[in-house]
Amino acid sequence: MIFKRLELGLFIRLLLIFGMMFLTLHYLVQFTWLQVTSGILIMLAQVGELANYITRSNNELAKFLQAVKQRDFSQRFNEHTTNSSLQQLHTAFNLINDSFKQLHIEREAQFQYMQTILQLIDTGIMALDEETGEVEWVNDAFKKILGLPYLKNLAGLEPRYPDLYAAILTLTPNDNKLLKLKLPGGSSQLLLSATAFTKQHRDILLIAVKNVSATVDATETQAWQKLLRVMTHEIMNSVAPIASLADSLERHVHAAHQKYTADPQAKPDLELLQDTEEGIGIIKKRSEGLLRFAHFYRNLNKQQELMVTTVYVQELFKSINGLMRPQLEAQGIALECHVHPGSLTIQADVNLVEQVLINLLLNAKRAVQNRPDPHIILAAGPLDNGSVLIEVQDNGSGIPEELLESIFIPFFTSHKDGSGIGLSLAKHIMLLHKGSIQVESKEGVGSIFKLVF
Repeated sequence: MIFKRLELGLFIRLLLIFGMMFLTLHYLVQFTWLQVTSGILIMLAQVGELANYITRSNNELAKFLQAVKQRDFSQRFNEHTTNSSLQQLHTAFNLINDSFKQLHIEREAQFQYMQTILQLIDTGIMALDEETGEVEWVNDAFKKILGLPYLKNLAGLEPRYPDLYAAILTLTPNDNKLLKLKLPGGSSQLLLSATAFTKQHRDILLIAVKNVSATVDATETQAWQKLLRVMTHEIMNSVAPIASLADSLERHVHAAHQKYTADPQAKPDLELLQDTEEGIGIIKKRSEGLLRFAHFYRNLNKQQELMVTTVYVQELFKSINGLMRPQLEAQGIALECHVHPGSLTIQADVNLVEQVLINLLLNAKRAVQNRPDPHIILAAGPLDNGSVLIEVQDNGSGIPEELLESIFIPFFTSHKDGSGIGLSLAKHIMLLHKGSIQVESKEGVGSIFKLVF
């Protein structure tokens, strides 16, 4: 129908042009210049109008394609135009516009939906251009993990976290890396993974960063608990018969000693009997010590339910100060206690927390011995995230950097008289409280143990 109307319009316009040409030629023969000039001008106007009539559809199509290129789907085409040949074309354009607009709305909704999900998860997500290093997008979890207010380029990580920057540069798609990093909240273990894709002819690297310290700690603790159960079973099975036998031998030897003492004619080897009795006594004593040790760790392994109460840190420090100050002062060691604010409280098992602080103070006492002006500071205060921080600080000899990774492992100790159970016990108790224990130390300067509740 459009084509028929278009052809009719063309026929009428051509007919008018030819008619005007005939009139112009007629007046030209008669040398009537005014009519000839008017005829030429009218023919030129008719030709221009004919060209506009023919190309108006192309102009409308070009206008529509330009709007599509610029993604401007708000433009509307008049479907009630007097030009019937353009009505169906405008209707088709508007239908296509509506379809594109709906697709754009749905895609924007999906983008907002995915962005909201990525903002809610606790895994840090960062998308960056592999060639330029420009950060395309980063979620709040990524900035929170690293303590960054914003990140525009990957190079911005280098001054603050050079190890993380180097790890990301060498990270390949579908690769995983475990990186230990010192973050604002303390030392943490980060799991890095990457995925690559192409966007608008650009290679984009999607990097995921997850703090797995709690998971690693829980797994490590579970492994040590299994080991302790095995050790407890084996020690109990081995030591109990020895202790029983040693007790029996001691009684028999003691009876024989009394008998031979009463009958000197028997001439017993008193020195041998005495040595045997002394040796058996030592075996008995050591066996009982091992039994107590195994019993203690067996109970620790079963210790999962806490007697949690509201603990005033000021009262906790007062109790620790009364217990530890006499022996510290006897060795010339000063103890300072600071709590701010004075009403500071934690939700904890007070007996277990006291045990942790006593172990840390005893370690600090050992560290500051033979140091000039030895002193220990016990301090507590709130953190910005609502947690409570308790610190045990000393000016002792410090811990070598290569040993910091191992000090919380059960039975590990760098001291001849150490058992290696104090710090592992402290870590276990803090994990039971859903908290953490961290350490900062420098040789020749001192150490700071931090308990975060």
